[in-house]
Formats: sequence, C-alpha cells, structure tokens
Amino acid sequence: MSNTKTQKAMDTQMKEMIKEELKQFHCSILLDEVKEKVRRLKAYGVEDAEIIAVMNEEELFPQLVVTKDYEIVLLSDEKEVKVEMEPLVKAVYLLFLSHPEGIVLKCLPDYREELTALYLLLRPNDWLTDRIKKSIWDVTNPMLNSINEKCTRIRKLFSGILPPNVARYYAISGKRGEAKKIDLVRANVIWKCKLPNSQGL
Repeated sequence: MSNTKTQKAMDTQMKEMIKEELKQFHCSILLDEVKEKVRRLKAYGVEDAEIIAVMNEEELFPQLVVTKDYEIVLLSDEKEVKVEMEPLVKAVYLLFLSHPEGIVLKCLPDYREELTALYLLLRPNDWLTDRIKKSIWDVTNPMLNSINEKCTRIRKLFSGILPPNVARYYAISGKRGEAKKIDLVRANVIWKCKLPNSQGL
C-alpha cells in the first residue's frame, strides 16, 4: 500500500514536471512568434509607441486627458495625476498635441496666432501685455532657444511622473531639421475641450 502511494506521488510529480516543460516550450515558441510579428510590424512602418501601447494596453501608457478646463491629466486604472504646467508651457504643449503630424521649428511663426489663442484660453482674464506678447513671440521664433527650453521643461515634467521609456512618448521630440511632435498614440489622448484649430469636443 505504501509503495502504491509512493508510486502515485512520483507519477504526479513527473506529470507536473512534464507539464511545466511543455509550458516553457510553448512559451518559447509563442515568444518567437511575437518577435517575428513585431519585426514585420516595424518593417511595415508601425512605430514602437503604437506596438508597445497595444501590447501593454493602459498598464504602461496612461491616457492623457485634456479636461474642459484645459487641465492635463494622466489617467490609469490605478491613479489620476495632474500635470502642472505654466500657462505658456501648457499652451506650447497643447499646440503640439493638437498637431499629431508635428511642427517643423522653422515654421513656428506660422503658429504664432494659434499659440496666442491657446494662451488666452488658458488665461482668459489676462491682458496681452507687452511682456506676454514678447514671450509668445520668442517661443515662436526659431532663431531663439525659447522653444527648446519649453520642450526640455515638458520632458522633465513627464520624466518625473512616468518611467523614462514611457515618458519620452509624452514629450515633444524629433530629429534636428525634422518636425517635432508628441509620439503618443492618439487613441490614448482624450480631448474634453475646444481648441482654436477645432481639435477636441
């Protein structure tokens, strides 16, 4: 009787070992398939941000919500984080967020009027003083460093909230001479406000 129980225990242990080995084998095959599909997606031009967002859903990439009061909020299942920005910095961020195609810095003067309208939406009770006008002029002047300073400030803000490999998709970035843009998949952006270029609700 004792030998029978011992044999049954050994059989059960053996089955569990075989089951675990099969599991690891199947996982290895599935991982190889995933790698091959990711390689093909990249070959078709699908960006890393979109692939990662789909694979991780909202776990890594929280939704970016622009509220009706123009607050910027990162929303996930676990928490809600308000991203605090100064009015002009926020206006710059909303400008780029509303242009998913990106903006070439040398073309910034073409967006001066839109940026001014955004600023006035954020600060409706403010007068356009000479100081504010100059700040808007400077940040849309590609010959000055003001826009780069604002982009750096934005990048640091998101890096202080999100992991570095995720934060970069929420920042304004781009290669020298090419359009600067926010790489976040637009399915993860929720507009609850109206903007000058008709983006949002």
